[in-house]
Amino acid sequence: MTSHRLDARRMLCPLPVIRTQDRVAQLPAGDCLTVCCTDPGAVHDIPAWCRVNGHELLDIQHENGEILIRLRVGEE
Repeated sequence: MTSHRLDARRMLCPLPVIRTQDRVAQLPAGDCLTVCCTDPGAVHDIPAWCRVNGHELLDIQHENGEILIRLRVGEE
């Protein structure tokens, strides 16, 4: 398992979800991705996208005005 990071700061909906989807498509199942974003809508959009697409939401943290959303890539 490898950890990856995606910088989606200063992007507005729907770009954080689209960038997350594009990055996850490049990763093997079991890898973790931390999405760093500033759009408050991502707190709802990315977890919903995870549920629909079979990925596991690990946690959401708020740090210094940024949102860190960590997920584990599921099986295709």
